[in-house]
Amino acid sequence: MDNMDIRILKCLKKNARLTASSISEEIGLSVSAVIERIKKMENTGVIMGYTIEIDQNKMGNTMVALMDVCLKHPDYYDGFVQLVRDTKNIEACYYQTGEFDFVLKIVTDSTDGLDSVYKVIKGFEGVASTETHIVLRTIKEETAL
Repeated sequence: MDNMDIRILKCLKKNARLTASSISEEIGLSVSAVIERIKKMENTGVIMGYTIEIDQNKMGNTMVALMDVCLKHPDYYDGFVQLVRDTKNIEACYYQTGEFDFVLKIVTDSTDGLDSVYKVIKGFEGVASTETHIVLRTIKEETAL
């Protein structure tokens, strides 16, 4: 990875639908070189895929919460991870150090929706404790380069 690769990634980060020729014009590299670099980054796993950004508010998902979760014992890790993967309103999950083992980002349409996810998490046998924080406003949320 060099500076040109970073510049290509920044272009794709702004708009993953940009053509190689558009990126070529913006960064001053030939179209074939841009295509070659993108393919290399895809093949090496630097670029894992292409996606869209969704305005959750326009989708009716106006409730965002962060939930800290502490497990009773590490033996529950695999089962909890599977539960998180199977729960559709959990948008992100981070395994962390400190008092709590995980932090979950939950996106849902209402407090009732949050309550449903809360009951699923609290109902898991291995959960010792949780602490939930309602997000009032998202200040920054982006993929870092």
